[in-house]
Amino acid sequence: MNTRTKGIAVYLLIAFALAWIPWEIVIRLGISVRTPQFQLASLPSAFAPAFAAFIVRKWVTREGFADAGLRLNLSKWRYYLVGWLLPLVVVGCIVVLAPLLGLGKADLSMMRGAKAILPPGTPLPHIPSLWISAAVLTFFAVLGAPVSFGEEFGWRSYLQLRLFPQQPILSAVVTGLFWSLWHFPVLVRGYAFPDNPYSGLIVFTISAVLLSIIFGWLRLKTASIWSTSLAHAATNAVGGNLTMLMFTGGASLIWVLDLGILAWIPLGALSAWIVFTGQLKPAGAPGLAVFETWEAHPGTKDSSSALR
Repeated sequence: MNTRTKGIAVYLLIAFALAWIPWEIVIRLGISVRTPQFQLASLPSAFAPAFAAFIVRKWVTREGFADAGLRLNLSKWRYYLVGWLLPLVVVGCIVVLAPLLGLGKADLSMMRGAKAILPPGTPLPHIPSLWISAAVLTFFAVLGAPVSFGEEFGWRSYLQLRLFPQQPILSAVVTGLFWSLWHFPVLVRGYAFPDNPYSGLIVFTISAVLLSIIFGWLRLKTASIWSTSLAHAATNAVGGNLTMLMFTGGASLIWVLDLGILAWIPLGALSAWIVFTGQLKPAGAPGLAVFETWEAHPGTKDSSSALR
């Protein structure tokens, strides 16, 4: 087993174990995956991929952090903007397509969704208008980026760069498969698609592969993990919350959630453009030269540079 393969194997072992074991403990304590209590209790698991990548880079392969993309690169602000606002485009497409295809109609007041999500008898909170809600959630996505870093530093800034460094499309697809599998223990408990948890495994996996292509493109173009962390946070905060509130109680979420089947249309279109226009290619990949130097001469000074 060469050093790169060893690093990947150890990364996957740590990333999965440090997420799956705590999740299972929390679930077996009777806490539903669809409650705020679960989100809080399982927060450390969200950082399992980042912790795994740190351990591998620092002590297993000793390749250092030169290509980790830890710096903000705001000169590429357009790509940050794309990742930040993409969920709004996805939600808009779903809202338009769902009634046209007879799959349900969005409740723009979001009251129906709130009633369906809250326990029976719970007083309904004040829900701002859709536009205000979208603006607030989009703003909070920025604050959520450090939490999404817990996954992105592992998946995009380690695994996706290492799996097939000369075949970035294949690397994105396989990373998406691992990324989806990592979520399976909570998905089968109804985390994303409570009405179709097992079919949802397939739907989520396809969505994860599409996002892996898009996030890999953002990572490549900005050479920064913060562009994908922002996109990931926006996907959760904006896409997930808005579609859940607008469609719960009126449509099957497997179709209309931000990672559901209808989302494949906008996400697939962007992914296809990235693939067929050669936007993901090994030449110019962030840190590739550093990585190749390290792979040829593990432990060299340049490849084991300090965290930066």
